[in-house]
This record gives sequence, structure tokens and C-alpha cells, in this order.
Amino acid sequence: MRISGITLPDKKRADIGLTSIYGIGRALASRIIREAKIDANKKISELTTAEEGVIRRKIDAYEIEGDLKRGVANDIKRLKDIKCYRGTRHAKSLPSRGQRTKTNSRTRRGNIRKTMGTGRRKVDKK
Repeated sequence: MRISGITLPDKKRADIGLTSIYGIGRALASRIIREAKIDANKKISELTTAEEGVIRRKIDAYEIEGDLKRGVANDIKRLKDIKCYRGTRHAKSLPSRGQRTKTNSRTRRGNIRKTMGTGRRKVDKK
């Protein structure tokens, strides 16, 4: 089954398989399955075409995949353009929500090998 260009995994349960779509998490997937009146334990490969159609119509009501990614990118670009604090942190690739940066934030700042250490040199034993 394909929804908005994403192939859902056939062997997973319906509510878990929907989470492979960007913008749909566990809670939203469960709500969609519940509103569509489909058994949550049913595998995606076991869904009928009518059930697939109901799920597609329910998902169309939400902003997912490309539209959502484009919206987030536009929000970040707007913050950078108005040069607010959060925008400058995004531009410098630093954490924007108040986390410390002396230690941690390695995934945001990049290469872990660039850490300083103590500044001491190794001394040969006599």
C-alpha cells in the first residue's frame, strides 16, 4: 500500500505501519485507525481496498510529508530573516532552546573529534 509516495511495510500492524509516513506518529496513527473503524491488530497486507481508501481520506486531512517539511523549513527561514535569537542559533547550527553548549550538543555542533581535552601533553616515563 502506498500513501503520498511512501510504501507502507506490509508485515507491520496498521497503526505501526502508518508511522513510516513523515508527520504521523503513534498517537495520530491510532486515531486515524480508530476513526476509520479498522482493527488495529490487522496487518497492512490484510487491509481491503475499501479500508485503504478510508485511511487515505483520513490522512488527506493532515499536513504530511513534503508539505510539512516545506512548512518547517519556511518557519526556520523566517526566523533567520528577522534575525531573532532562535534564528541566529539556527544559522550558527547551535541548540536554539536554551541547552548548554560547553558540553553536550555534539550532534547539533558536529564532529566529536574536535573536543579540546585537558591541554596537557603526554610525558615519557623515566
